[in-house]
Amino acid sequence: MGFGDLKTPAGLKVLNDFLADRSYIEGFVPSQADVAVFDSLSSAPSADLCHALRWYSHIKSYQKEKNSLPGVKKALGQYGPASVADSTAPAEEDDDDDDDIDLFGSDDEEETAEAARLKEQRLAEYNAKKSKKPAIIAKSSILLDVKPWDDETDMVKLEELVRSIQMDGLLWGQSKLVPVGYGIKKLQIGCVVEDDKVGTDILEEKITAFEDFVQSMDVAAFNKI
Repeated sequence: MGFGDLKTPAGLKVLNDFLADRSYIEGFVPSQADVAVFDSLSSAPSADLCHALRWYSHIKSYQKEKNSLPGVKKALGQYGPASVADSTAPAEEDDDDDDDIDLFGSDDEEETAEAARLKEQRLAEYNAKKSKKPAIIAKSSILLDVKPWDDETDMVKLEELVRSIQMDGLLWGQSKLVPVGYGIKKLQIGCVVEDDKVGTDILEEKITAFEDFVQSMDVAAFNKI
């Protein structure tokens, strides 16, 4: 197996084809296999070798910590597709057929298992860290105009009725009476709501239900917090 001479266009093409459906030389995380192949390149692959260039740029970001990446660096000829001979490695004589028998398992299998274990560990750490973050509750500040029927409406009672509306996610704020003409005053009252629980439609429905006191309700201001 091998990529051939990675300082030649032919070798770089083999590397590019090899990485077409892979993120790394071996396994699912950066390892010493990537470091070994990266160090054998004299420069970044050209733009037309998009897979090799993508891999090169990614592994380059690990250069400061490359010695801490998992795995054991092996000879360059032990990485890559099986159908390509490594011209940089010395030829070995096949004097004994038993040399081809791996009695103790493959180093590649051990590294792949280690890479999978590291991936699972990092995923678990990420999920644990994410679960500790408090959920962000979207809130809004709303200013309501509540208009009575006439100047004889008991505005103190009207405000009591409005404030009697209690819902999860609703907090009433300050209020004041604002003249609208002909001796009539409207109740202007603020509130803070949790967007997922309380909307202006339900507020209007509940406030205008006090039909003996309330003529209408309008939203004077609406701001996200």
